[in-house]
Amino acid sequence: MTSLAARTPLAVQPESDRLTLDVTIPVFNEETDLEPCVRRLHAHLAQHFPYRFQITIADNASTDSTPLVAARLSRDLPEVKHVRLEQKGRGRALSAVWLASRADVVAYMDVDLSTDLNALLPLVAPLISGHSDVAIGSRLSRHSRVVRGTKRELISRCYNLILHSTLLTRFSDAQCGFKAVRADVARTLLPLVQDTSWFFDTELLVLAERCGLRISEVPVDWVDDPDSRVDIVSTALADLRGVARLGRALATGALPLAEIRTQFGRQPLPVAATAGVAPGLLRQAVRFGAVGVLSTVAYLLLFAFGRGALGAQLANLVALAVTAVGNTAVNRRFTFGITGTAGAGRHQLQGLVVFGLGLALTSGALAVLHAVNSTPHLGLEITVLVLANLAATVLRFVLLREWVFGRGARQGAD
Repeated sequence: MTSLAARTPLAVQPESDRLTLDVTIPVFNEETDLEPCVRRLHAHLAQHFPYRFQITIADNASTDSTPLVAARLSRDLPEVKHVRLEQKGRGRALSAVWLASRADVVAYMDVDLSTDLNALLPLVAPLISGHSDVAIGSRLSRHSRVVRGTKRELISRCYNLILHSTLLTRFSDAQCGFKAVRADVARTLLPLVQDTSWFFDTELLVLAERCGLRISEVPVDWVDDPDSRVDIVSTALADLRGVARLGRALATGALPLAEIRTQFGRQPLPVAATAGVAPGLLRQAVRFGAVGVLSTVAYLLLFAFGRGALGAQLANLVALAVTAVGNTAVNRRFTFGITGTAGAGRHQLQGLVVFGLGLALTSGALAVLHAVNSTPHLGLEITVLVLANLAATVLRFVLLREWVFGRGARQGAD
């Protein structure tokens, strides 16, 4: 197969009969917002996009009148197509539509059109020209202008920090609902993507990056939709499970990345400088840090969503207790290389002692904060907890390495 680097642009004549762009709008029960958003997108493309385009409404098993609205739009606007799927899942919808599309470039955006449409042509231009293989809108670029709440901003940045520290990604924003892919690349990568929901984007981007494909990032202007129906907690937990699953697949060589790199004419990725280093303090610290990032995000999510019903102190206790058990178990196997069940109970008990120290630090920090400010807002509480957790993390690593999972513990577990 011809190398991607040597390919010619996908389209050279604006008046060509070929279908250059297919924009998918995945929807579920969007009877109110669907029509104005699709008409706005259609008007923008008709006025500003110089190639043939198509808008595909991917209905994810809606139970309201969304299918009727979509059918009407497809009758009124020749460039609009309607596809009905009987199962929910944004990733499932995108995969089905993209694999069936005859366009050169496939893209998607959320129905709320939170992203300024003026970024659409800059998004797909590198793909049409042949310069890039995947393009994403980034809300985390310093040139982006973003309006959203503190909670969503914190979650987004923590999630991307997790990706950078665990999967060693380099792209800046995995979750922005504004992406495009060359159709030939999509047809190769999509069969490898297992997730059918919200982790779909991340999985596709990680695979593309690991295969040596070029990912173009476009700063966007983005305004948060206050009526978003995404369940943040369940989505975040599903994303964390996806990170763990994909990380295992990459670590075990279960994915045919070398074959895909060869197919696309890309050279193997350079080996990291630390590859092959024997287990030691540096590698343990890196792995402990990765596990800590995952645990911290899970802890903050649990605290944020339990604070209203339980109060700050009890929510802190519950969040720490839940994440401490998982953190100890993962560090036992992943960071310190202890396998089997021998000694696992003792390790958890010792881990609870370390947990108690962490609780003392974070609860003490909260107590001091509330003594200074009797009604602190959530953002300030989370900031204080993050700083307290950083101190607790250093102490936790030392105690886990030297006491809980020290040389004697490893020998006893063998």
